[in-house]
Amino acid sequence: MKKELIICSCIVIAIVIANILTQGYTKEVVVYMDQELQNLKEELLEEVVNEEKVAGKITNIREEWEQSYQKLAYFIEHDELEKVETELSSLQANIEVKEYKQGIPDLQKCIFILNHIKDKSSLQIKNIF
Repeated sequence: MKKELIICSCIVIAIVIANILTQGYTKEVVVYMDQELQNLKEELLEEVVNEEKVAGKITNIREEWEQSYQKLAYFIEHDELEKVETELSSLQANIEVKEYKQGIPDLQKCIFILNHIKDKSSLQIKNIF
């Protein structure tokens, strides 16, 4: 009986530690992406859009997302990550054809989905039940 209790305790502790680590990484990625997307939004809302600056920002955001996606895919549902990928692709396409105002709804959806992922993956009572 004592042996089983020790094994169960070790498993529970390992699960809690893994959850804390994955939650921390998810929050870190979401905060960074949210910040970068908000900066991009400000650039897109200016009357005269600096095309090179906006193109550089979306490229950096996509590169960062691709790196983060590889790690997030281990512990977050792929459906959620694919939604972010879709919105980023739409946003990038709008920027490439210089339809900056049409890219803003895609940007907002992307921010919403990222925050939804963060909330969904956090350890809260509403997520348990």
